[in-house]
Amino acid sequence: MIVWLNGTHGAGKTTTSAHVQRLIPDSRVFDAEKVGEALMDITPALSVTDNFQHWPPWRTLVVETARRVLDYTGGTLVMPMTVLVEPYWREISSGLAQHGIEIRHFVVHADQDTLRERIAGDTVLGPDSPFRLQYLEPYAEAARTWLHAEAEVIDTTHLTPAQAALRIAESVKGEDAAAPRSGFR
Repeated sequence: MIVWLNGTHGAGKTTTSAHVQRLIPDSRVFDAEKVGEALMDITPALSVTDNFQHWPPWRTLVVETARRVLDYTGGTLVMPMTVLVEPYWREISSGLAQHGIEIRHFVVHADQDTLRERIAGDTVLGPDSPFRLQYLEPYAEAARTWLHAEAEVIDTTHLTPAQAALRIAESVKGEDAAAPRSGFR
């Protein structure tokens, strides 16, 4: 199984994913951004883009890497990764489904004011990261048009990452206990 944590940059996906991993037995965190970083290191460079997700190999390699890791380790992959382009999400999720891999898709959400406050106090990329700020409107658009309908939304406006992780883990465990799913790993 994959527990995919989506949401805009700076929403707390990476921090929350570490907590989720500790709450779900036999789970590992796999940050698909590392696949993009590997593609960015190719020389000479691939086509110019402002986002490695626009490169078709990124989406294919995310599916293939997740599949191979699960084949090797079993268990659950917790994947904190922003995907705001609906066709990209469809490509990834259908690719995983073709391999019989169940995806539990969550959106780590906070209201715009809270997101701006978190980005202003960011100690990873620095305060008011232009990179993170540039995705606030695309996230809001994706949330309005498709993203929130595709996932379980965890509103973290008034939650700590540990509290958000507990809600995610309880949701995953609740479904696990509800009914066996044949054909899925």
